[in-house]
Amino acid sequence: MTVVKKQRLGQAIVLPVPASTNSPFEEYEVYAGRDGAIVFLPKTPNPFTDEQFIQAHQNALTDDDFFPTS
Repeated sequence: MTVVKKQRLGQAIVLPVPASTNSPFEEYEVYAGRDGAIVFLPKTPNPFTDEQFIQAHQNALTDDDFFPTS
């Protein structure tokens, strides 16, 4: 386990990411977790606002694709 310490950079506090993480992502969403945990998740496109995804799946399902409930 690698330990890092937060550092002040101008008006921001940063956490250095060790090069050994080898992450292919450039952007992350940051969340404050429980008990002081800081969670970094790779930023991914939102399929509900991604025009390309919507076009590809717009008419993917019909009413025949669902099971009746009654």
